This record gives sequence, structure tokens and C-alpha cells, in this order.
Amino acid sequence: MSLFNIIDISGTAMSAQTLRLNTTASNLANADSVSSSVNQTYRARHPVFATVLNDFNQEEATGGVQVLGVVESKAPLQQEYAPDHPMANEAGYIFHPNVNPIEEMANMISASRSYQNSVEVANTSKQLLLRTLQLGE
Repeated sequence: MSLFNIIDISGTAMSAQTLRLNTTASNLANADSVSSSVNQTYRARHPVFATVLNDFNQEEATGGVQVLGVVESKAPLQQEYAPDHPMANEAGYIFHPNVNPIEEMANMISASRSYQNSVEVANTSKQLLLRTLQLGE
């Protein structure tokens, strides 16, 4: 596997972690939103990743991370009885998203660290390429 492939793989990992950070930020931004119906309430979203490995038996194997999509959480919404709230439905209930801020913050830290690791892999590969080119001098 060439060092160029390593940089490509690292790039796919950075793209995946960027999406993860964006969905986490969206979840945190909507954590305190309120709705009057179950259908209109924000639901936490999470990206789904898959490993990509092409031509494993070949000399030039490539791989990376593929984003399969973004799914909504199946966790139940929070229902609160607040008849005086302007968004309350006919029964006096409001609905809160199923976003857990603590879980989202842990997710954000994990995605940020994974992104940093991918940057380090790319930088190290670049340094190795430069040193390899200097050997010919």
C-alpha cells in the first residue's frame, strides 16, 4: 500500500468525522426545542459508517470509510404536561426531543479526537513521502 493511499484513507476518515461532528452539533442545537405534536418534534440523528476495503488481494489495496446515511434515533420523546405553554396541544402536553446532551458531548469529543488522529496520520504520511524523496538526493 502506497503512502498516497494512506492519505486518501485518512481523508475519508476526516470527512466521516466532520459529518459526525455536524450531526452532533445539530442535535445539541435542537436539544431544547419544543413541539406540540409527536410528528413535529426533532429527533436525534446519528451517522452510520461502513469500512471500505477494495481489492484486498491486490498489491494496491485501497480502503477507507463510507457514510451509509444518517438515521433518526428510535428513543422515545419526552412528554411534559404544561397547559400554560403556548406550544401545548389540546391535552396540554408539549414534546421535547430525544437528545441526550451528555451523550452528544461525549460523541463530540470522540469525533474530534478521531479527526485529530486522522490529521496526524496524513501529516506523518506526508513527512514520510518527503523523507523518501530526500533519499534520492
